[in-house]
Amino acid sequence: MSTSAAFGPHQPAEVGDPISFWHETSGDDLTPRAPLPGDTETDVAIIGGGLTGLWTAYYLTERDPSLRVTVLEKRVAGFGASGRNGGWCSALFPASTAALERRHGREAALAQRRAMIATVDEVGRVAAAEGIDCDFVKGGTIAYARSAVQLDAARAEVAEAEKYGVDAVELWGAEAVDGARGAIGASFDPACARLHPARLVRGLARVLERRGVVIHEQTEVLGWEQGLVRSTRGTVRARHVIAALEGYAATMPATHRSVLPLYSLMIATEPLDDATWDAMGVAHGQTFTDFRHLLVYGQRTADNRVAFGGRGARYHWGSAIRDGYDRVPRVFDHLKATLGDLFPQAAGAAVTHTWGGPLGVPRDWHAAVRYDPATGFGTAGGYVGDGLSTTNLAGRTLADLVTGTDSEIVHLPWVGHRSPRWEPEPLRFVGANLGTIAMGVADTEERLTRRPSITARLMGPLVGH
Repeated sequence: MSTSAAFGPHQPAEVGDPISFWHETSGDDLTPRAPLPGDTETDVAIIGGGLTGLWTAYYLTERDPSLRVTVLEKRVAGFGASGRNGGWCSALFPASTAALERRHGREAALAQRRAMIATVDEVGRVAAAEGIDCDFVKGGTIAYARSAVQLDAARAEVAEAEKYGVDAVELWGAEAVDGARGAIGASFDPACARLHPARLVRGLARVLERRGVVIHEQTEVLGWEQGLVRSTRGTVRARHVIAALEGYAATMPATHRSVLPLYSLMIATEPLDDATWDAMGVAHGQTFTDFRHLLVYGQRTADNRVAFGGRGARYHWGSAIRDGYDRVPRVFDHLKATLGDLFPQAAGAAVTHTWGGPLGVPRDWHAAVRYDPATGFGTAGGYVGDGLSTTNLAGRTLADLVTGTDSEIVHLPWVGHRSPRWEPEPLRFVGANLGTIAMGVADTEERLTRRPSITARLMGPLVGH
């Protein structure tokens, strides 16, 4: 898929169209900005025009408007996961509160949780203040429990929230979720907003340009060193260099094994009428999932479609990222069948869009922000799909670190964290794909035995459970 094919003028998408539903309905024609015209200098060079890079640029202009900030993007701003995700702006963090406590201590874990919850509102605040119409509605997340095993998992989630006293997770009874087939209860987390991700990222890019930030698209970065970024269009000298590549970090020699690019795929249905949504029991602003091991996630879009995604696509040898990997008919068929099983009311709805893309998975499933004041190099990522809010917190943190601002967030436990590198091939290929297969097996095991999966317990550390 060439940039022109994906981001030139296009007709309404058909199933299999290479762009996402979000890009198709972003209200932006996605015409690429001018590439880097040659060698230049700036104060801060940001590699990657996704939400991490753009939020970093935004808060840098807040902290110090005199800074010259330049963003370098291989395709167009929001091309990657920032414009293709499930549209959950949630307080989720890849590592659980208990895992954060084990690694960093209780107070640090609670500080990270409080910061994540506050970040959901910060995204909504900035979108409103800057006039970014991204359909932000904070309706919370419903996680359906459709078996006794899943109900126990829901109770455990609520119990953990009560133990730490930060997350306000509730346990709902069957009567509150009777629109979902087989649901006998659910957990409900209010700290999540539904939004349109491509409108957010593209709108943020326009805000930055009005503030004087320079965004060069169609500019492929080849590498970097202290004070210098090398690209196919020239070099950029800068006091500060920020790598904001998420899953695409696997394509760079310096960060090849820092993350594993795991593909997540999505479908969108035709709009459903209000009566159907009432029968499903999902209100505007709400997102939904269940407690299966092979993750699924969905939202009710502003125009009443179901946007529904999940894991199941395989990892590709050598952490390869190819445009064709975004479309796996087997996974799209599985998602449609899964949606129909969860909500029979939507089973007959036509699927109008299919898409996908890679997200970044660190070896220990722990997102991180790092900045070295001696070299001026910083980076953030490893969100494992929980990036719509986490990118904002990362951007604020990097801006504070670059400008020397001693804020509460620069002391959060993810700052300075270093994950182990992923194993070399073939171990990486075998382990990653075995983990995906195992989670599907675990779901089948629990349906058949009606007991917690032994497979999930054994394989959990590999897949972040």
